[in-house]
Amino acid sequence: MSKQILCLPGDGIGPEIMAEALKVLDAAKQRFGLDIDVSHGLVGGAAIDHDGVPLSDETLELARHSDAILFGAVGGPKWDDQPMANRPEKGLLKLRSELDLFANLRPAMLFPQLAGASSLKPKLVAGLDILIVRELTGGIYFGEPRGVRTLGNGEREGYNTYVYRESEIRRIAKVAFEAARKRGGRLCSVDKSNVLEVTGLWREVVVEESAGYNDVELSHMYVDNAAMQLVRAPKQFDVMVTGNMFGDILSDCAAMLTGSIGMLPSASLNERHQGMYEPVHGSAPDIAGKNKANPLAQILSLAMLLRFSLAEGSSLAEGSSLAEGSSLANSSSTGASKAADAIEKAVSDVLDKGYRTADIASEGCQLMGTAEMGDAVVNSLLSV
Repeated sequence: MSKQILCLPGDGIGPEIMAEALKVLDAAKQRFGLDIDVSHGLVGGAAIDHDGVPLSDETLELARHSDAILFGAVGGPKWDDQPMANRPEKGLLKLRSELDLFANLRPAMLFPQLAGASSLKPKLVAGLDILIVRELTGGIYFGEPRGVRTLGNGEREGYNTYVYRESEIRRIAKVAFEAARKRGGRLCSVDKSNVLEVTGLWREVVVEESAGYNDVELSHMYVDNAAMQLVRAPKQFDVMVTGNMFGDILSDCAAMLTGSIGMLPSASLNERHQGMYEPVHGSAPDIAGKNKANPLAQILSLAMLLRFSLAEGSSLAEGSSLAEGSSLANSSSTGASKAADAIEKAVSDVLDKGYRTADIASEGCQLMGTAEMGDAVVNSLLSV
């Protein structure tokens, strides 16, 4: 029976980078004999323009019945005047919530070829391999009540609710502990328990869960210190686990350590191994349609999709090799997993050849556009 992938390109550079990922998927299907059907839908601003809402009921149903979703990016100035409840980003949040995609895995791994592109000194980032496990369906982004109200004196006040249930903390902690067990055996839980009661509970529950993982070294860090430590000495971290808002901020910070946010994929998974896979970067409307965007994060997101959601025996805690020598390597030998390995190797090969998009360009490189970089990955994938 064929596997079903729903493709949601979204806005800005989303359609451009998605086109390159689909070229790579076609090549992988050809090389590895994968039986995969692809359907297409609208999300974000594109869906607002067509359907009046950032995610239609029809597209949500397609998502529910897909094995995995390959997502591009949403948003742009065109839709800035939309009310908050109908902003393009609400389509993404609704997918996460409705599909219960609670576990967001964001690897921050440095391809050796790009050590010079990091904003930090090469000696600080060489060999960087961090996995950030972010809880994705709770916390302040989803807490109620929320809104803007007018006080008795006529002044407006905005408010949001930061809330986590014990069960939500426990299940994301289990994912993080399992991931750490398969990697370097170290887990750092990030909170702000000195001032926020909800993260005090977070710490208590994580400590309770640690009793079942005596082989994993657990540490704790306040979020402000964690941000500083990511810049000061990032290689001290193996796996980090944190809530929705803190994870959003820290994962983008970690992304820049790798040379470009345009290189990093992510996976958002539920307990059924159904997942949504997307590059960490945004829609970049300033370069949309100019053949300048880096498609490699989208292509690497496809590789994660094949491994996490389509490979037999996939697990929430298993990860992507992404860069040679990574401690997240998966030993599965299924066709989908082999395809994922081959795609990641193809990306590394094109970097070895000096091919670069503008965001990762360096002296002596061969500058390429979006489509040309996608073609280079396809050529490498098929040259066996």
